[in-house]
Amino acid sequence: MADPIDKATSTPPATLGEGCLSRYDPDDLSAEDGTEFPGARELWETLHPEDEDLGPVETSGQTTPKPA
Repeated sequence: MADPIDKATSTPPATLGEGCLSRYDPDDLSAEDGTEFPGARELWETLHPEDEDLGPVETSGQTTPKPA
């Protein structure tokens, strides 16, 4: 008989890199892992209304204009 405690464990997705550069492997992630969050922008704007007039948003060295 299998150990019932084995059913209560989880396994993280595969990772790439080591140390500070360690990150989850995008090819190993799926909707089951909760990688999609379509309401993220709306939640951010609800939690940070004062940020609306800051202009373009900079992410990873690229400037992206905020949607109107």
